[in-house]
Amino acid sequence: MGLYPHIEPYDHGMLDVGDGNHVYWETCGNPHGKPALVLHGGPGSRASPGLRRFFDPAAYRVVLLDQRGAGRSTPSAADHATDMSVNTTAHLMTDLERLRAHLGIERWLVWGISWGSALGLRYAQTHPGVVTELVLTGVTTGSHPEVALLTRGLGKIFPEAFERFVGELPAGERDGNLAAAYNKLLESPDPEVRERAARAWTDWETAITPAPPGSVARFQDPEFRRGFARTVTHYWGNDHFLGEGDDEGVVLRDAHLLKGIPGTLVQGSLDLGNLLGIVWRLRHAWPDAELTVVDEAGHDVEAVGDAALVAATDRYARADA
Repeated sequence: MGLYPHIEPYDHGMLDVGDGNHVYWETCGNPHGKPALVLHGGPGSRASPGLRRFFDPAAYRVVLLDQRGAGRSTPSAADHATDMSVNTTAHLMTDLERLRAHLGIERWLVWGISWGSALGLRYAQTHPGVVTELVLTGVTTGSHPEVALLTRGLGKIFPEAFERFVGELPAGERDGNLAAAYNKLLESPDPEVRERAARAWTDWETAITPAPPGSVARFQDPEFRRGFARTVTHYWGNDHFLGEGDDEGVVLRDAHLLKGIPGTLVQGSLDLGNLLGIVWRLRHAWPDAELTVVDEAGHDVEAVGDAALVAATDRYARADA
């Protein structure tokens, strides 16, 4: 079972979501099909055309968007003048509800990758009546322990890259919250400081993410690199704006709120986020979900492949037939 053929949107636009922000959205597939929302990763990435291919275009009305500050949405996080105080998880979930209302959709399947999985989970926990199913890959919940693992814990596995990573920080900032420390550099009034920090941050992400070479080529684009690094450190440095939780984090703590929502979790066996066992704990706390582990695959959707993800969307499309 492979990906569906490439398709183009039949509609798109820019939605005014307030705070001076306009969010890019597009719809493709069948205008009368089952609605499905696609949430990209990062935070700070964008909805790539390849994400449309995980859905049967005859069965689904697929909705993709670039989250605040990302991709084609304006203003861009790459612009130093952009106000990041109005870019939080709560703002993103409000944007999703505004988009759902704008498109006249009552309920939709939510598909998310990486950060998009955390956003999708929290969205379903706070708006359970509008989510029919969840299909998630590169699963993360945005908890503090996950951020600590990805910024400091993996330094023991990638010591040379970690030495370069922390070496870009002022000496007094190397023992605390590394994401927050990098975000300070990325908010510097000096463009050279910002560019150096963006390069160092994305070099670290490249070092710790086993993925096909094409998936990291985006970091060669200076504008994307700046916007991505600024956004991800803004979120990671603030525990993803998810609020107070215990050591496991808010999303895992509130997994019981997903009761009754069918879910499919597709995880690469080599995803380094697995070191904390988050996806397994989530599966056990959410009886309506199933977990598929893809051998010898990492965090990136290209590495995980298409079989399990397409099988899930196909199955959920038939459930409504």
